[in-house]
Amino acid sequence: MSKVIISVKGLVKHYGHFEAVKGISFDVQEGEIFGLLGPNGAGKSTTLEIIETLREKTAGEVIVDGFNLDSDPNEIKKIIGVQLQTSGFYPGLNLLELIDLFAGLYNRNIDPRELLKSVNLEDKAKNKYKELSGGQKQRFSIATTLINQPKIIFLDEPTTGLDPQARRNLWDLVQKIRSQGTTVIITTHYMDEAEVLCDRIAIIDSGKIIALDTPDKLIDELVATGFERPKEVKKANLEDVFINLTGHALRGE
Repeated sequence: MSKVIISVKGLVKHYGHFEAVKGISFDVQEGEIFGLLGPNGAGKSTTLEIIETLREKTAGEVIVDGFNLDSDPNEIKKIIGVQLQTSGFYPGLNLLELIDLFAGLYNRNIDPRELLKSVNLEDKAKNKYKELSGGQKQRFSIATTLINQPKIIFLDEPTTGLDPQARRNLWDLVQKIRSQGTTVIITTHYMDEAEVLCDRIAIIDSGKIIALDTPDKLIDELVATGFERPKEVKKANLEDVFINLTGHALRGE
């Protein structure tokens, strides 16, 4: 039986009189890719930031790998990796220097080139972050979540704004990370992405979880209601055409 690595029970977050998170509960199994989906303002980012120890909760219980958020936030910080946004990187440093900097903050001895190789950026080692393409920036951002060899990583909309090639290559990277035993929590606005990557998803709206299951089961439940798409689904879509014509291999995206 799978181990529960994150347990959230009755989580509540208030901002003044506004209730952003309304008593949600869910578990994440060790080694799975778990998706948290919802429209803007639904409460998913707030929920993740609480689990990541970045935001205080109003009520509820959060346990991460046996550590209670209330009493052991520093222990939780040691076993998680959080995707950094652009503002988290010094523009004057190259990728090797940035990795060395973060490794020092984590007090870790790592091989920067090996880490870059793991995300297909070894040839960009001497480049500055600002010189990277969108896909390369996202892959480097994910690489920084791995510096402290975390048990869990959190990815907040990692493929937003990427072209189809870069997006699918990032999917491959996320699946590779999971295959090495790391639990992945991801938010995305792309439903096809969630369907491909996630073992289970929680759909959150107006601060409440309104569905939680595997993508297949949620789709089957909808079909069972008699739902039909108004247009016949083809065996491929335009994105498949694009990838087939331009290639899926990494080409500096």
